[in-house]
Amino acid sequence: MANIQFIQVTPDELTEVIVKGVKHQLDELKKEFQPKQPTEYLTRNEVAKMLSIDLSTVHNWCKSKKLKPLGIGNRVYFRRVDVEAALVELK
Repeated sequence: MANIQFIQVTPDELTEVIVKGVKHQLDELKKEFQPKQPTEYLTRNEVAKMLSIDLSTVHNWCKSKKLKPLGIGNRVYFRRVDVEAALVELK
């Protein structure tokens, strides 16, 4: 095993540099490996209730491409993030 010598570095300074390096690496890993939230799907009724609108308005917004419906069989669903993204800020 090779001997390593640190000149003009105290053990406390070396420990501090190592801890900072490890913390930096952990922060970088946390950015990449954030747990992802499962996609939440809403029914037409849930969207209407969430936005306080009528079901016919949900239907019209789907036809005008304001909302993007997803379907399985004869059931219609909407991703919550898509519904929230359709909302625009008013000035």
